[in-house]
Amino acid sequence: MLAFGVIRTARRPFSGLGLPLLALLALLVPILTIGVSPGATAAQSDWSPPRTVFIPETGQTIDGVFLDQWRAGGGVNAYGYPITAELTENDRIVQYYEYARFEYVPDDPEGIVVHLGKIGEELKPVTVFRSVPNISGSGGSGGSLSYLANETRAWIPLADDAVAQPNTDTLTYVPETRHTVQHGFKDFWEATGGAAYLGNPISEEFQGARGIRYQVFERGKLAWSEADGVHMLPVGSILARQYNLETTGTPTSDYPTYSEDLFIEPEPEAPVIDGSGELWIEVNLSSQYMVVWEGSEAVAETYVSTGRDGFDTPPGTFYINSKLEFQTMEGVLGGEYYNVPDVPWVMYFTDVGHAIHGTYWHDNFGAPMSHGCVNLPMGFAEWLYGVAGIGTRVEIHY
Repeated sequence: MLAFGVIRTARRPFSGLGLPLLALLALLVPILTIGVSPGATAAQSDWSPPRTVFIPETGQTIDGVFLDQWRAGGGVNAYGYPITAELTENDRIVQYYEYARFEYVPDDPEGIVVHLGKIGEELKPVTVFRSVPNISGSGGSGGSLSYLANETRAWIPLADDAVAQPNTDTLTYVPETRHTVQHGFKDFWEATGGAAYLGNPISEEFQGARGIRYQVFERGKLAWSEADGVHMLPVGSILARQYNLETTGTPTSDYPTYSEDLFIEPEPEAPVIDGSGELWIEVNLSSQYMVVWEGSEAVAETYVSTGRDGFDTPPGTFYINSKLEFQTMEGVLGGEYYNVPDVPWVMYFTDVGHAIHGTYWHDNFGAPMSHGCVNLPMGFAEWLYGVAGIGTRVEIHY
């Protein structure tokens, strides 16, 4: 992606020409650990990602840190769509999603300001028996009572004798809540991050109507059926109905409709070189900054990395004398062996190894990093390689 600095046409070009040329006796290239991701230029941009987006599926919006959490945590696949606007509960700002409730906790001591509400605990039956109730029945009100008995029994923490059973491939005991998770529910719980996502189990598995089995966790509820296997229930939606929350959204919004494309910085347009003046390059060693000029007009600029102490990039007037789209640079310099494969967009401006080139192994532009070359961000280097021909003047100064 091409990336360029702010064009400042009021900038005055450097006028101190004719500084003496200092030469090195070996090929000068940066010796840095390869594998660090390339960075963008130090270019300033007016672009910024949206802080509020519209979700047309439910007619709701997601804003600020809730948007950050929703996107970072998996978006609709993890939490579903928002089903309410932001609202206040127990003096906290919250928002309900199909499978979660986000809670804003600005005073969190660890700085984690968005918490996932323990909404599973709010599914607990009004009555939880202290002992196993003797209720039987297979249909009508009797069947309903039987299912209620199964559920209330499942919420009772396990007794000490049950706790003693060892964990197996199909069963895990969770001491924090004194419950187990087993079989398909265990597989699903572990595959989705365990306690980090659903929280710990707060009930045992229990039988419901129509052959469906359930288990409740701190932040969710799982169901199993012969037809659907293990799946999550939309607990956020269930509670929103239970609490009679307003879930009616709006068909349209002035906010941008959510798409991950909104969070990708657009490629800036390449500066236009119209041939109205000499194309030349200025490198300021003091500020670690490059400006590309067309005559007296600055057309592009970026931070760079030049030679560090002892391997100084020479000041003076130079001209690009050779160009290589890619080059593997290898040698020994200052007693150090280096091998930098496929250095891109190489433009030599001395006969002893100094070059301007793209740099994929660091993004610390604005600080001296090299053994004498001028390190450029990748996008800027590609553009400059395309517009600067053999004989392009290069002015380097402090």
